[in-house]
Amino acid sequence: MSLRPEVIVFDLGKVLLDFDYGITARQLAPFCREPERVISAAINQTELLFRYERGELDTAAFFDEFRRATGYQGSFAQFRQAFGGIFSPIPAMVDWWRKLAAKGYRTWIFSNTNELAIEHIRQTFPFFSGFEGHVLSYEVRCMKPDSRIYEALEQRTGCRGEAILYLDDRQENVSAGLARGWAARCHENPDRTIGELGFLLA
Repeated sequence: MSLRPEVIVFDLGKVLLDFDYGITARQLAPFCREPERVISAAINQTELLFRYERGELDTAAFFDEFRRATGYQGSFAQFRQAFGGIFSPIPAMVDWWRKLAAKGYRTWIFSNTNELAIEHIRQTFPFFSGFEGHVLSYEVRCMKPDSRIYEALEQRTGCRGEAILYLDDRQENVSAGLARGWAARCHENPDRTIGELGFLLA
């Protein structure tokens, strides 16, 4: 890609923020009837989590399902903190985003995520509010690589095809963008992404 995009679209997890659901499992294990491996199996890339991230369950229903699956006896406040507190910034990517935004590029977040995660991210990571907009799976009620969430991004940004530069760590999501003509790239690590797209700041 050598043309300058009209909008740069970032996945959130593993691109701007790292995450580890093992943190949640370890913190909640003392309050659960089931062992840590069962807790992790209930929330780490599972159908229960996907239903929540597709907006099929609200937060209260997700919490109830989690309690039934794990025998959790703690408070909702403890659960909310443990479930949301799995994220840490990827400094090189956040710094690169800041430079792109300062240069005048429109930037958007495009993420499979959920209400509890976004609540925590908004409160903890100020950079999140610096994006022009966010297309979040639980709000549009479908997840990447479903074509409907890509259509939502196009509608909200007013851009299509190669005008959209899209970065995601999952190849199936990148492939769905490429199928729509987007300038999509699979993010593997900051050095490679920033190096290959250095022309954006030239």
